[in-house]
Amino acid sequence: MAMQHTPLLMSALIERGARVAPNEEIVTATANGTRRQSYRETRARAHQLAHALADAGIGVGDVVGTFMWNGSRHLEAYHACAGMGAVLHTLNIRLGTKDLEYIVNHAGDRVIIADADVLPLLEPLKDVMPTVERVVVATEDGFEGWSTSLPRAVDYEAFIAGRPTRYEWPEIDENSPLGLCYTSGTTGDPKGVEYEHRSQYLHTLTECLADSMGLSGADTVLGIVPMFHAMGWGIPWAALMLGCKQVMPHRFMDPARLLDLLVSERVTISAGVPTIWQGVKAAVEANPDAYDLSALERLTCGGSAPPPSLIRWYWDALGVEMVQGWGMTETSPLATLSRRVMKRSQLSISEDEQFENVAKAGQLMPGLELDIFDDDFNRLPHDGESVGEILIRGPWICSEYYRNPQPDKFHDGWLITGDVGKIDPEEYLIISDRSKDLVKSGGEWISSVDLENHIVALDGVAQACVVAQPHPRWDERPVALVVPDPGRQVSAEAILAHCATAFAKWQLPDDVLYVDSIPLTSTGKMDKKVVRAHLADQEYVLPDLRKLADSG
Repeated sequence: MAMQHTPLLMSALIERGARVAPNEEIVTATANGTRRQSYRETRARAHQLAHALADAGIGVGDVVGTFMWNGSRHLEAYHACAGMGAVLHTLNIRLGTKDLEYIVNHAGDRVIIADADVLPLLEPLKDVMPTVERVVVATEDGFEGWSTSLPRAVDYEAFIAGRPTRYEWPEIDENSPLGLCYTSGTTGDPKGVEYEHRSQYLHTLTECLADSMGLSGADTVLGIVPMFHAMGWGIPWAALMLGCKQVMPHRFMDPARLLDLLVSERVTISAGVPTIWQGVKAAVEANPDAYDLSALERLTCGGSAPPPSLIRWYWDALGVEMVQGWGMTETSPLATLSRRVMKRSQLSISEDEQFENVAKAGQLMPGLELDIFDDDFNRLPHDGESVGEILIRGPWICSEYYRNPQPDKFHDGWLITGDVGKIDPEEYLIISDRSKDLVKSGGEWISSVDLENHIVALDGVAQACVVAQPHPRWDERPVALVVPDPGRQVSAEAILAHCATAFAKWQLPDDVLYVDSIPLTSTGKMDKKVVRAHLADQEYVLPDLRKLADSG
């Protein structure tokens, strides 16, 4: 029997939530509380936005930039652009002016929708954005009286007012572009990744699988990961499809406000980077009886690997499962996930063994291929010991960068991820490090991630960052930057002794430096590039007091 050929368009998914759960809430945090609207209202407003954009000359394939926090109006832009066939370009509000100028012009944004409170970050570009014809300004409490030097700026509510609440979504090719996301540009200019309707349709369905994030229409989702970062890990699309209650923190990202939202909105699942969950943990530990988190079931953690001690704390202290995910902008971003129990055989293993698996990057999502290769692109065995370059391919994996092919980042249809790791006999991926963050000492590799996770597990340590520093004899040696817990003191000797319980002497840091904070990238990861540059600027010389390498 022949089946109908229906193109896989996001417009077929994003209307479902409002259809099956029209009265469910979308909650946006504001300076004075929360602002609430239903899925029915959100769909109507998204259709009005589509009409307004069309009247402004935006059609299929035209690029619409957003410069916004996580909020209902940002969700309306997702909905409107996907439905009408425009390309949603989520601009990272944490990038510097130089990178923003490059990205806006490289993408060719014609309209930018911006939150009023971040207009000062966009205004330095007013004379260097020749493709931008209009800026639409969204306001929240305290910013109603905005003014700006940006060209042809109009208030969001005035822009959509009076427009029809129904827009007939066009049928376009399923391989048409849906969105543009740019990498943070750690080397050279940022690189654009184009997401197509077909790729995100498949990614959205996969994200909701029980052995994936297990999203359900019965969930209340607090999406902390920015909607400008890899499309919010795909959560906005999945939530629109399912009709689950959405809670959006807007600019209020401090642990106290996040905890207030988690408690008051009875959140069941949330997603963010490790630094977010470390901050929430510290706040709960400081006042353990203040927060009723009984509704919270699971957290998804990505961007960088969470320390195993953090994963275990959430389970032991709160009964909350932390789901570790691995991916990148180029993988849309979901590639692997690790849950406490992912196979029937794991029901009978001990809890400690289950958490050993959660500490790994996880198992491959259905539909993708992933493997590890040596320098000559020979496949390596899945023995849990062989370390190689991680390559991946599949229907939602980038095959080239937008208007910037860079063939050295791809091999025979595979994306070269820049991560190195191993795969164990149970088919779990274990990330060793970013290739550029490994420490090569005396011809041997040292994983900065493994050292960081071990140091953070020591009581009294809040954060740890390990980077390589040049060494005249050993090429490179590891140095650890440590942020102690407030009011705590942990000696360098104690940290080194703790590391010595799991690492050989030659793998131990040559020095431990105490800092108040560790610089973060625009996506909330530790910015090791900045750390290395700072150490170089200070002409930091490795001490040879302990002679750890010689004694190892």
